[in-house]
Amino acid sequence: MPGIRTLTAFLLALGALGFSVLPGAAQSEKRIALVIGNAAYQAGGALNTPANDAGLIAQTLQAAGFDVTGARDLDQDSLRHAFRDFIEKATSSGPDTVAFIYVGGYGLQLEGENYFVPVDAKIAHDSDIPSEALRISDYSRPLGALKLKASVIVLDAARANSFAQGGTPLAGGLALVDPDPGVLIAFNSAPGTVAPEGAGPYGPYAQALAEMLREGGLPLPGVFERARLRVNELTAGAEIPWNASKLSGTVVLFERTADAPPPAVSPEQTAAIRARPVRELSPPEAYALALERDTLDGYNEFLVAYPDDPMAPRVRAIVAARREAITWRRTRSIDTAPGYWSYLRRYPEGPHVGDAHRRLAYFAMAADPPAQFTPVDYDVPPPPPEEIVYVRRPVLFFSDPVFAFAPPPPPPIVFLAPPPPEFVVLAPPPPVVGLFVLPVPIYRPVPLWVAPPRFVVPPPANNVIFNNVHNTVVINNVTNTVTVTNQAGRTTTLPPPAPPPGAPPGTHAGFGPSLPPAVAQKAALQTPGPSGAPGAPPGPAATPGHPTPGTGHALPSPGAPGAPPKPAAPTAAVTPPASPPGAPKPPTPAPGKPAPAAKLAPAPATPKPVVAPTTPSAVAPPAKPATPPPAKVVTPTAPPPPPKPAAAPPPPKVAAPPVAPPPHPAAPPPPKPAAAAAPPPKVAAPPPPRPAAPAAGGCPPGKTAAVVNGHHTCK
Repeated sequence: MPGIRTLTAFLLALGALGFSVLPGAAQSEKRIALVIGNAAYQAGGALNTPANDAGLIAQTLQAAGFDVTGARDLDQDSLRHAFRDFIEKATSSGPDTVAFIYVGGYGLQLEGENYFVPVDAKIAHDSDIPSEALRISDYSRPLGALKLKASVIVLDAARANSFAQGGTPLAGGLALVDPDPGVLIAFNSAPGTVAPEGAGPYGPYAQALAEMLREGGLPLPGVFERARLRVNELTAGAEIPWNASKLSGTVVLFERTADAPPPAVSPEQTAAIRARPVRELSPPEAYALALERDTLDGYNEFLVAYPDDPMAPRVRAIVAARREAITWRRTRSIDTAPGYWSYLRRYPEGPHVGDAHRRLAYFAMAADPPAQFTPVDYDVPPPPPEEIVYVRRPVLFFSDPVFAFAPPPPPPIVFLAPPPPEFVVLAPPPPVVGLFVLPVPIYRPVPLWVAPPRFVVPPPANNVIFNNVHNTVVINNVTNTVTVTNQAGRTTTLPPPAPPPGAPPGTHAGFGPSLPPAVAQKAALQTPGPSGAPGAPPGPAATPGHPTPGTGHALPSPGAPGAPPKPAAPTAAVTPPASPPGAPKPPTPAPGKPAPAAKLAPAPATPKPVVAPTTPSAVAPPAKPATPPPAKVVTPTAPPPPPKPAAAPPPPKVAAPPVAPPPHPAAPPPPKPAAAAAPPPKVAAPPPPRPAAPAAGGCPPGKTAAVVNGHHTCK
């Protein structure tokens, strides 16, 4: 017996030791995220909040232990590279990875597919969408095929827009989609509806999502269910988010520690209320439950129980949009002419009539349903007459004054607790410094009883938010320093971090989310060094009519309204000063034409002495004009009048080019007029191997060397 007791004690101790080291040994869940906020659109209208929204979501994910890459105002090329970089990163991260994608900006739907719009997109017709915008399924499907622990895709992009005004009309909002296994997909507004633009520094959806992501012990589907209730409250029913999940396991971004205070309503009470029939609940409870479930059956149960409640018209509009979206999703998945005719018979004025006509044209079939065909047996019944008024609208939004819906009641506390004080009013982030960099709000700590799980792999060292999840963190974008204030009020300032190993020169090394690799390289090439120091990477040419890098705003073309006037041609040739590093490069001149930055004066009527090459095969290229140092740039004044040309010698007798031009021809003494009229000396020596054009000093004052039709001349 003593031996058995000893063995039992040893096994128990070994088991306790194993469990004690399990949290440290189980650090296997890797978390990665891509966050994009496009606001500075050239067409369609600039937006107020997407860049700030993306910064808020990125910071919240950093606190949860995500390795976040993010950027703002990306054009099509940068956006595609950012997505490709992230898919590659997810591929190499392993199966125990949680991947999170958030994009904010303009979204469009076309023929059942959702598209995210870059800031430089020019979408005048429906046919422009596939080439100008990013199809989300091109990246969600490869992400789902990786079979990660969980993949989350959030489209904060259902907004009213002015794209594709030509061609067949588009359906409003985003299209209902079926997520792949292991994927959760979420929209800021229900399929087929659009959300109003936020009036504050952040959109209501991003603010509510950031609040719920910080909730301890809340699984991912519950995060989006509560975010829907909060957005409905914040917008007085004007915006109703949507999500669909096929996650196979439970993922919790933050845990509640053992010493956490009990919730205001116990889980047992909440479960008991949710299990009761809808008719036994009060109208506010029934409405909140239907909104939380967000299913067609749940909304119909509310209408059956409370058909005359003030919320009934609002719920009917939700049901109308959802029924139509489900019908179109089924039609598009069949993708046959009878399927599209079936949709047109149900919804002759529906929002997807244009999509149905496009697909029928693809099949070379008639747009109008024939008298005899086999209709599709849909999973939902046809719409009742009272729903047609909602789906007939070109764009459906729940704050439409035509409908004048009554505002919803506050959600009961059993479904949604009041927001924490730090989320009642969120201060705007400081101004952004740096190309493509996301705004960085002031980080407000989560409660002490809330923390990321211990099995999460720590993110990169620059994630100062994760390392100070219970402290207040202020990141200074100008000095790139961080001020951390702990719970006791003690403040510490952290210096800027070093750039990552192997990063290109000029790479932004900050405490916020890192730029995607391709975007970081682009930013480094477009960011001049301090004070234009030599060796700094030059910036790209700012072409009129194209976006300024990192902002999405286009420079006006010369002569356009609001643009500076076209520069007048100089009266004499002037050697331009050297451009500082980072300045736009002048355009390359066409063959035989001078560059615009150094225009030549118009040729006078008096013929000029033409310098002929000694041999036809030895035509010298035009000499590069001498460039004075930037520190001694002098604005030229009116040039002196050109001297009267001397009598031109007979054509056969021409002046030979100087055999060896001076090494520094910037300011040579003026030539003597008498020498110009003298007969040309006979040159017996052969020309140099590479004869050059006469330097600036070989021409009279006010003229420069040039090549015309292969001959050197002074103009």
